[in-house]
Amino acid sequence: MTVRPFYTFLLSTAAAMTMSAAAQAQEASPGPEAEATETTATPAEATAPEALPASGDSAEPELVITGSRLSSRGFNQPTPTTTITLDDIQKAAQPNLFATIRQLPSLLGSSGRTTRVNSTSSGQQGLSSFSLRGLGEVRTLTLLDGQRVTPANFIGVPDISQFPQLLVERVDVVTGGASASYGSDAVGGVVNFITNKRFEGVRANLLTGITTYGDDKNVTAQLAWGGKLADDRLHIQVSGEYGYEQGLPHGDFGVSGGVNGRDWYNAAAFLTRPNSATVDGRPKYFYIEGAQQYQYAKFGLINSGPLQGTAFGANGVPFQFQYGSNGVPLGNGQVSGCFSPFCVGGDLSGQIGESPSIASRIERMVGYSRAGYDIDARTEVFATVTLARVLSRNFPNMGAERPSLTIQCDNAFLPASIRTACAANNITSFGFGTSTGQFPDPIKVNTKRDQQRYVLGINGRFDTGATEWRYDAYGAYGISDIAVDVSDISLQPHFNAAIDAVAGPNGTIVCRSAVARAAGCVPFNVFGDVQNSAEAFAYVIPENGPRQRSKQEQTVVAFNVTGEPFSSWAGPVALAFGIEGREEKYRTTADPYGNGIGPASPTSALYPADPLLNTTIGNNWYAGNYKSGKGRYGVREAYAEVNFPFLKSEMLGEANLNAAIRVTDYSTSGTVEAWKIGGVWETPIDGLRFRAVTSRDVRAPNLSELFAAQIVTNATVIYRGNSINVQNRATGNTDLDPEIARNTEVGVVLSNPGWLPGFSASFDYYDIKIGNAIIALSNQQIVDLCEAGSQDQCAKVLLDSPIPGTNYVEVSAFNAANIKTRGFDIELSYRMPLSGVGLPGTFTLRALGTHVIEYVTDPDVIGAIPTDTAGVNGLVGGGTIPDWKALFTQSWDTDKFSLNISERFVSDGVYSNEWIECQTNCPVATNQHPTVDDNSMDGALYVDIGGSYNLTEQVSAYFRVDNVFNKDPEPNPLTGVGPGINPFLYDVLGRVFRLGVRATF
Repeated sequence: MTVRPFYTFLLSTAAAMTMSAAAQAQEASPGPEAEATETTATPAEATAPEALPASGDSAEPELVITGSRLSSRGFNQPTPTTTITLDDIQKAAQPNLFATIRQLPSLLGSSGRTTRVNSTSSGQQGLSSFSLRGLGEVRTLTLLDGQRVTPANFIGVPDISQFPQLLVERVDVVTGGASASYGSDAVGGVVNFITNKRFEGVRANLLTGITTYGDDKNVTAQLAWGGKLADDRLHIQVSGEYGYEQGLPHGDFGVSGGVNGRDWYNAAAFLTRPNSATVDGRPKYFYIEGAQQYQYAKFGLINSGPLQGTAFGANGVPFQFQYGSNGVPLGNGQVSGCFSPFCVGGDLSGQIGESPSIASRIERMVGYSRAGYDIDARTEVFATVTLARVLSRNFPNMGAERPSLTIQCDNAFLPASIRTACAANNITSFGFGTSTGQFPDPIKVNTKRDQQRYVLGINGRFDTGATEWRYDAYGAYGISDIAVDVSDISLQPHFNAAIDAVAGPNGTIVCRSAVARAAGCVPFNVFGDVQNSAEAFAYVIPENGPRQRSKQEQTVVAFNVTGEPFSSWAGPVALAFGIEGREEKYRTTADPYGNGIGPASPTSALYPADPLLNTTIGNNWYAGNYKSGKGRYGVREAYAEVNFPFLKSEMLGEANLNAAIRVTDYSTSGTVEAWKIGGVWETPIDGLRFRAVTSRDVRAPNLSELFAAQIVTNATVIYRGNSINVQNRATGNTDLDPEIARNTEVGVVLSNPGWLPGFSASFDYYDIKIGNAIIALSNQQIVDLCEAGSQDQCAKVLLDSPIPGTNYVEVSAFNAANIKTRGFDIELSYRMPLSGVGLPGTFTLRALGTHVIEYVTDPDVIGAIPTDTAGVNGLVGGGTIPDWKALFTQSWDTDKFSLNISERFVSDGVYSNEWIECQTNCPVATNQHPTVDDNSMDGALYVDIGGSYNLTEQVSAYFRVDNVFNKDPEPNPLTGVGPGINPFLYDVLGRVFRLGVRATF
């Protein structure tokens, strides 16, 4: 589908309709009402009104509600919405607004600067994006003033750090499907940032902070101005923001006592036994601390053969490695008393689990401006410009673990004693592993995300007969440039050639390979704590590391109309309808060493041709997948929504029916429909109402799933009982269809009843089922499906090629899985004046909690079983969806000062719901249901405290202490080496102090 002509059609249609509307405007007053009327929404209330210019003489303002496209008097939507007000934002006192919103219980699995810190090539390091209901960032739609924003990468999610945050007046979080109103991705819900479009004056904020360990120093400086010009017709808002969060430094090798004193790292892991060994009635997994991988040591370890257990230390001197668990090397790569890959204790100096940075360094610069001009009292044209840059840095790990090297016994760097031992044992080579402690610096990943976003629009009112209609139209163009640069990372073919060194002429040492020597190979001594030359390091770790450049573009045009064309016996009927067109596209180029040589990634002076490198598929760097690719798709859609009041009675109360439908055409997958139907019953009981809604929601595949460039790696699969080597060819799939979800919510609300003024409460049950969910199978699952007779999967494999090295398995995302999650939300608030007890001000209690009953994913493929990740706190089993997540706040507010306390709660959980906990008499473990000696993981309760004091009417000082009691994160063991923490659920920074001053003039 060609989308450009459709955009032209939409723009011309919108222009014609808005010009007609402007021509109908008869009033000549300077413009719409200058200031929005402040509204107060309790957290339990379903509506979050955005104040709009008054319409005629109506005393009751019209409301714009994030969960709906309708603007109507007295409309309560059926979809639950939690509102974070400006007061909530200020009390949280966070350097990034994302951190405030992320605390909401319904947001499960959101990313941030403490996640993905050990990644090298994802481009998501330091990216802040929301995940509602644990359904992932790709199933949560984030809006700015009701408009889609430019994605920060080709996965299609935005970076909240690039939003203009000082002018945000509130944030609406819709915890239910909203695809019928807003389109694709709103399966888990919508997060909508609402800015103050009529702000006048000056607003400033200066915030600084530091952890109790003296690190992660941060500063935030924000300034905004708003004013009126041209006889009060022109309204301008301008804001600029700078934020710097230092992040945490990288750790070190071994178990060093923690970064800057964080002594909670204990090298927790799971000791793993084969399923066949569990016939003894003991578990497959054992929780251990002091996990030591026995395949390598900091400066090298012979890990197989008759010399197994020989390590290398200062000046390359061999010594007997100290295995944990009283282990003894068996000469075959195994160690008695230990199970792959761990022993317990012993020489932990080569352990790298503590070395990744815990939090990325972030530097954000955001400029934003909005200009709105009132053509007349009923029509405004506006334009917004956002310019943002976010820089992040993270350290994936120290050194570079390599457990599977082969060393020749004639290596010139080997001590004479080892060469003699080789001869005595009649061997010419041995297995070797190292975490390359000789490397002086950790790998550094620098990511830069630049965004430009331009919006031009018009909104206003026009009449057709007795009906007044409100409309808005806008066109938006945004571009994100993402640059990933990695340094201090080794080039794998150079490393392999450099460590394979032999004696050369005149007592020199040279690289064994003549081809490598001719290409400039410099030998590198990998045996022991030794000094290598600068030339050797420059050859193994070149100055120009992996490089990836991406450009993400989004074009959106939309036109929306809402009004009340007629009334029923119970009140005005509200109608909204609109059209939208959107184009998404990306292009990524990578360096030739990572991508392979091609038109998009040619060799150059920075990356010269090299005969040792794989020029076809690339993958020459130690870690990461740096590939070139491109893709685009177009969307055109239309929707309609109606609110029909059908009951208005003193005896029975009031009730309305809300329904919407949206038809969307994707250039890649055709047409799909989304709809919703729900209602609200305002009972005759004071403050009590019921609400219910069910919807059909959609998520279209993103650019990454559709057009990801092919990544080729070596792998092994089992085919017809034999182990064979294959190329694992992972790529996008342009045949993907949209995911289809069914979302149902039923709730009850008690809002400020006369018998208990100031109290509000809500309870909402939700049930979400996603069919046709997009998943990616493993290469082994694809082979198993082919053997079972799936011709679709057999078309993706070649497993019996007579030519060595040409067997392959093509791996890509496809529609197969089913996801089901259900649970309930509880929100409570109580606000009371303190004058009755002789104190000034008011006291407010607020509680929000989410309980997830189940979260079941059924891959619907051979060899896989449905898994439930609700209540799983450990990353090994999912680790983003606790049984309970809650936020409690208590606040005392006066005209002079405020004091607030909050508690963040995560309930106890398990490592995996599929594991069976036992110590003795255990059943034989299976891959689907392994056994473990301890399947419990403690939750956490974090206490925060803050307050503010008004120095003058315009200036206030404030403070905040997060994690007052400096509670450590719970150990998060894995079956391999890792940092041992779960940053999605637990605080990993420790106690944080913040102090700031804000002013409004």
